Amino acid sequence: MLALRVVPKIYYFDKVKDFHDEFKIGPDDLLVTNEWIYTPYVAPLAVQTNVVYQEKYGSGEPTDEMIDAIAAEAKKYSYKRIIALGGGTIVDICKVLALDVPVKSVDLFTGAVPPKKVKELIIIPTTCGTGSEVTNVAIAELKSLHVKKGIAVEETYADMAVLIPETMNGLPYKFFITSSVDALIHAVESYLSPKASPFTEIYSIHAIEMIMRGYRQIVDKGEEERFAHMKDFVLASNYAGIAFGNAGCAAVHALSYSIGGAFHVAHGEANYQFFTEVLKLYVRKNPAGKIDSLTKIFANIIGVDAKADVYGALETFLNKLIAKKPLREYGMTEAQIDEFTKSTVDNQQRLLVNNYVALDTEELRQIFKNLL
Repeated sequence: MLALRVVPKIYYFDKVKDFHDEFKIGPDDLLVTNEWIYTPYVAPLAVQTNVVYQEKYGSGEPTDEMIDAIAAEAKKYSYKRIIALGGGTIVDICKVLALDVPVKSVDLFTGAVPPKKVKELIIIPTTCGTGSEVTNVAIAELKSLHVKKGIAVEETYADMAVLIPETMNGLPYKFFITSSVDALIHAVESYLSPKASPFTEIYSIHAIEMIMRGYRQIVDKGEEERFAHMKDFVLASNYAGIAFGNAGCAAVHALSYSIGGAFHVAHGEANYQFFTEVLKLYVRKNPAGKIDSLTKIFANIIGVDAKADVYGALETFLNKLIAKKPLREYGMTEAQIDEFTKSTVDNQQRLLVNNYVALDTEELRQIFKNLL
């Protein structure tokens, strides 16, 4: 059994200038970023390179239409490296852009066109959540198919992942929370996954503890306290990415894609709506298994008895940072319970196979119903 694999080389710099000094951003590069990131961090370096601003081609999470438009723009330039400097949307788009992109990128996601990598890819995440700089997973909303779907192949790995805490300084508080809670969920789901190994568990546990202790300080001292712990959050996100890149995510992510695609809910926020509900169900089904160790970790950090309702207490604690809302507040109706359940079962088996314990269709349906 393969215990651990980390494909991209991982680099760490305190500042973007330090990265440029070593990597030399230049005319053979295509920099895909946002203007509000480029202006404070790259513009002062006076680099001569090809730049594409993602926001000119759509907002929110990636879609096949957005990818198609940026791929068409990228063909106007001559370059060898793609540098993805941005959040999860830019990272996922650039994983696809590094391939030989057909006229319709949806064909890559459906498998109609086999992936072929043609560009070197450097990923610099500017949110502390996705961890996808070290995974091969790229997610997009496929507009024509009305579904959110992922591609995860060898060719979508980055060649280099670069961590630069400075790039997180402009991240608004809400997006900091929604991204970092996503990293927390990555760490938890990978820890409980049947594919976890003693090596991935080290990354998972360390990420959980770093994020939760940072949250503890933010709850106690206020939202500005996050800046004192930004390096820890950046590293924890990466550790969680390494863990779930090997062990996978599970039901929380599988369920969240329904509301993420239908109501355009931010990925981390969508995941959080299902997080504690899934954990509570796991406890009911197999409390003496591996989740017992996880429960003790959370109980210790938030200061409750491990025999108490730890995941209820965890939800109360996390609600001080990000509110959990009834799904109806996003626009979901009772009529969509069966629709979303079927979509989850039909389209998210790559995630559901990683569940701590098996959840049948009725149990997934009940989660939607409980949260409505």
